[in-house]
Order: sequence, then C-alpha cells, then structure tokens
Amino acid sequence: MSHSSSSQHAEPAVADALPGSARSTRTSWFARPVVRYIGIRGLVSAVLLLGVTIVTFILTNLVPVSPITAALGEQAASDPATVAKFVHDAGLDKPAIVQYFVYLGKLLHGDLGTSIQTRNPVTQDLGQAFPATAELALCVILISIILGLGLGLIAAVRKDRFSDQLIRMVSLIGISVPTFWLAAAIYFLFFFVLRWAPGSGRLSPAATPPPRVTGMYTVDSLLSGQFTTFLDAVTHLALPTLTLTLFTVGMLVRFSRTAILDVLNQDYVRAARAKGLATNRVLFGYVVRGSIAPILTIVGLAFGSLLSGTVLTEQVFAWGGLGQYAYRASTALDLPSVMGVGLLVGAIYIITNFIIDVVYGFVDPRVRIG
Repeated sequence: MSHSSSSQHAEPAVADALPGSARSTRTSWFARPVVRYIGIRGLVSAVLLLGVTIVTFILTNLVPVSPITAALGEQAASDPATVAKFVHDAGLDKPAIVQYFVYLGKLLHGDLGTSIQTRNPVTQDLGQAFPATAELALCVILISIILGLGLGLIAAVRKDRFSDQLIRMVSLIGISVPTFWLAAAIYFLFFFVLRWAPGSGRLSPAATPPPRVTGMYTVDSLLSGQFTTFLDAVTHLALPTLTLTLFTVGMLVRFSRTAILDVLNQDYVRAARAKGLATNRVLFGYVVRGSIAPILTIVGLAFGSLLSGTVLTEQVFAWGGLGQYAYRASTALDLPSVMGVGLLVGAIYIITNFIIDVVYGFVDPRVRIG
C-alpha cells in the first residue's frame, strides 16, 4: 500500500522534473553573462539609432536655409501656387512632431527621400557611394592594424631606445600633418613630379568598371576575372590608401604602445618572465592578449571614421565615395542627401561600436564570467 502510494507520488515528480529541467536549461542559456551582455548592448544600440534619427531631423530643420528654396530654386519659390503645392506634398504644413513620425515611417520602409542634386533616391545614391568608401577603409584599416600594432609593440619593448624614439617621431608626424595637406602633397609628388601613380578617380578614363557585385572595383574585378581592371583599380587605390594609412598608423602606434607598456608592468607578466618562459610566448601569449581590449577601442573608432567618409581625402583624389558625396550635398544645400549621410554615419559608428562590444564579450574573460 505504502509502496504503491510512494510510486504514484514519484511518477508525477519525475514527470514534472523533466520539463522543469528543460526550462532551466533554456533559462540558464539566456542568463549567461555573454548573452546578457550582448542583449543589453544590442538594446542600447537600437535606442541610439532612434536617437540619431531624432538628432538628424532636428538639426536639419534648424539649418538656416529654407527647404522650399533649396528644393525649388529661387524662381519657382517666388510662385505662391508652386510653393503651396510643394508644402502640401512634402507635409511641411503639418506640426514638427507629425513630420518626424512621417519621416520615421518612411525610414522603416527604406525611404530616405529624393536627392535635390541628382534627382535619384538618396538610398540609391548612398548605395553607389558607400562601396567606394568601404573599399578604401578596409584597405587602410588592414594595413594600419598590421603596421600600427607591430610598430607599437616594437616601440614598447624597446622603450626609450633609438628605435622607440624613431617610431614615436614618425607616428607624431603622421597624426600631426593635416590630412588634406598630406593628400595634396602625395598627389602632387607621385602624380605630377614622379609620374609613378595614375590620376584621380577609381579607374582610368578608358577602363570599364567590372560587373557590380559588391561595388568595390578590386573585389568585383577579381570575381569577374578582369585582372587588368584589378591592377588598374589597385594603382588608383594606392595614393588615397597611403594618405589615410599614415595618419591611422600614427594613431594606432601611439595608442598600442601605451597599452602594451601598461601590460608589461603587470605582475603576471613579470611572473611569466621569472618562470623562464620564451620571450615570444610572453609577448604574444600574455602582453598582446592582455592589451588587445583597449586597442580594439581605437581600432573601432578609426574604422568607423574611415567608413563614415574621409571628405577632404576623397575630394582631393575624386574618389567618388561617401565623403565626396557628403561634400557635394552640403555645398548644394541638398537637405535630403545631408540627412541621409548623417543617418548613415551615425549608424556606422553605432554598429561598429556594437561589433567591438561583442568582440569584448569574447576577448575579456571578465565578461564571460559575469
């Protein structure tokens, strides 16, 4: 009697335990520090993106330029009937808060408006300009990471020696010289004087762009097997890459040197050396690994800055990227394009910082432990 009663109570207990354990497994997965960390960062990034839309909308409406005159021109803006129709069609007769929500609704459908200058959808213009900037930014950041971190490590290990002083001097020159002056000087030297590099633009005038896949000429030409076009694109990419790399490397060298010096003075590095570990193992297994987190911050900021468009450099080399598009839009008072560029630049920085935060979650053991 007692045995059957205990078994009747035991079976439901076991049955109840199974779903509970599954639920606890699911709960524990969502409660992991890294997952919780990424979720919080993702939520913060979404709020920041919403904030960017608000700031962009407010700043554009505060510009001391009439959107009617900018869109219609002075002659058409003098016609009351034309102005009234434009104001009604554009929704400018509605309260600002209503205009913002209409603007936000269009954003959710991918509508950034129509460019006054090109008469194309701003989304289409940005889609044409951004790959050029992304191609330049990727090339610059890859070279800068290799050179910047390598030279920063050498400077830190050989602190106060001749090589350290030389590297610091070169990096100081790189970050001190104005980028627009450096771009003009490099262009003048290598194109006009030495004749080593081709002219401005992404391709030679006689060259035909490769079939569009990514919008990056170097990548698309390789995908289509057009190696002559690839070489032409690389030669045009060389001078703007050199200009931006000199500045970015100088910044990364100084920052990585400081970060590595801080780690070199830590007790666990001294203990590793005292144990007789090989120098390479100490440097790459302890020092570089310990300093990578703060270095990621400056790399992310540099990459975000490059992706958001280097206006003056692109203008000097007629690169046709986001920076040059922003310059032309601002000088032509093309407000929809200016708003589109502002949104894209804000989104680039937010997404870049989010990716860096996610990498932190896997690099920094304190995040994994919680």
